[in-house]
Amino acid sequence: MDLTGTLCRTSSRSGNGGCVEVADNLPGVVGVRDSKDPAGPVLVFAPAAWRAFVAVARRPTA
Repeated sequence: MDLTGTLCRTSSRSGNGGCVEVADNLPGVVGVRDSKDPAGPVLVFAPAAWRAFVAVARRPTA
């Protein structure tokens, strides 16, 4: 999947060096890539799976 021309946003936790960009404006999928390698591979998730991942990632750790 090529994310060229999509609206990607960088994670607020990425810091100055960048890390993760998310394209969640695509029909039926969420694309995720390394912001330092925009031509590199893209992970593709179903929107429900991405929401579930984010919910778990936001949980406080013990």
